[in-house]
Amino acid sequence: MNLKTNPEFLPLVEWWEKDGKQIVLTLAVFLAAFGAWKYWQMHQAQVKAAASDALVASFTTDELEASVAKYGDKAAGGALKIRLAKSYFDGGRYEEALAQYEALDGKAPDGFAEIPVVGKAQCLEALGKYDEAQKAFEAFAEANPKSPFALTARLGAARCLCQAGDKAKALSCLEALKASNKDDE
Repeated sequence: MNLKTNPEFLPLVEWWEKDGKQIVLTLAVFLAAFGAWKYWQMHQAQVKAAASDALVASFTTDELEASVAKYGDKAAGGALKIRLAKSYFDGGRYEEALAQYEALDGKAPDGFAEIPVVGKAQCLEALGKYDEAQKAFEAFAEANPKSPFALTARLGAARCLCQAGDKAKALSCLEALKASNKDDE
């Protein structure tokens, strides 16, 4: 095709023939990669928001199971798993609750590390494994004396002693707890 080109555009035509096609192709590839990266970021933000919504909106055990299956590996997954374990416990599904708490032990979200430890001890107690539960409660209470769950653990240990048949020792533990918390409203 022989087009008449204005002499003023000859440098532009020469550039296009020499480097222009390669530069435009490189720019198109860069823009496509940048667009894909931005789409991925937007998608990740949407998934994170959906996981957070699921954390707030899931109430039944079935809803929590579905949310954990879908978002268990996301940032809200740990909190969803804690809620699922609690739901299992409340429903009398102690083996499943124990399995959830054991899976979370050492992997709980920031600020929730103590919940799986105490939850595991409570599940052991509910399953009638009083010696294991008592040891778990006592170990937690000794390792975390300032924890908000320390009193729960000490009471759990006393309960386990009583249920295992050592009522005198359970009463002495309760008396000691009562004396140590005398000034605490």
